Amino acid sequence: MSRDPRRAPAPGCIQSVATVTYNQMVVDLLAGRALSEPEADRVFHALADATRRDILARAIEREQSVSALARHYEMSLTAVQKHVAVLERAALVSKQRSGREQRVAANPETLRKAATLLAAFEQLWIQRATKIAEILAEEGT
Repeated sequence: MSRDPRRAPAPGCIQSVATVTYNQMVVDLLAGRALSEPEADRVFHALADATRRDILARAIEREQSVSALARHYEMSLTAVQKHVAVLERAALVSKQRSGREQRVAANPETLRKAATLLAAFEQLWIQRATKIAEILAEEGT
């Protein structure tokens, strides 16, 4: 593991022998298995909005038209279309034309990739907490 040479340890903090560059760990851990940084940005931006999360949940339940989705919200059809477009850019849903309707279906693969990324971050925090506990245990002996 490497340490970013630009970052000095905080005053009064113990610098352990094995320091970590967290971003590189994520890159190494997820190489080729999860979302790229731009994909992750789009996915988490899309999921940051409650309406889009609700639209996604409805699309996961079953494929539906944009107009059917719009009936659930107190906003214009155009506003719902914009929310769907954000979800589509994030590859969380796909749209297909069926006659005059645009049908919205969820993309479970993108959700799996996002879950993999979050699991990797969880592992980083578990490792960090474990390392802190080890350092504290060493100081206590």
